[in-house]
Amino acid sequence: MTIATRFSIAVHVLMLLDAGPDGAATSEWMAASVGVNPVTVRTVVGLLRRAGIVHTQQGVSGARLARPLAQITLLDVYRAVERTRGLFSIHAKPNPACPVGANIQAALEGCFSSAQAALEATLEATNLQQVLDDVLQRAGRERAHVQTNGGEHP
Repeated sequence: MTIATRFSIAVHVLMLLDAGPDGAATSEWMAASVGVNPVTVRTVVGLLRRAGIVHTQQGVSGARLARPLAQITLLDVYRAVERTRGLFSIHAKPNPACPVGANIQAALEGCFSSAQAALEATLEATNLQQVLDDVLQRAGRERAHVQTNGGEHP
């Protein structure tokens, strides 16, 4: 009932592609960071390739970003990997003989459309370089915290 994890996996993969060895990374290497099976990474990379976000080659060279992170928005990634085009859908078979069942879709369509538009506007306003900058800033804070606590985790 939530956005599939493909979206967050795709963002994670794209961060790794930017930071990966020689700008390329194998699905096995990325899967170790994401915490999923390499097949899942290959599936997501395939979706990103079809959307023109990454380039791939057969063999161990892995995948490469097609353009800089600053030119890829979260909306680009969302649209590349999400199979459904909306967050919300109405259950398949409401009873048309019921006043609620006959009218629920029309009553909710405006609200659902507004929520979808707000989501897409937010995703479009954020590029992957901004996400990576936030990740690196958080990683720096974590390293500093570990160092000030004698190497122990909080």
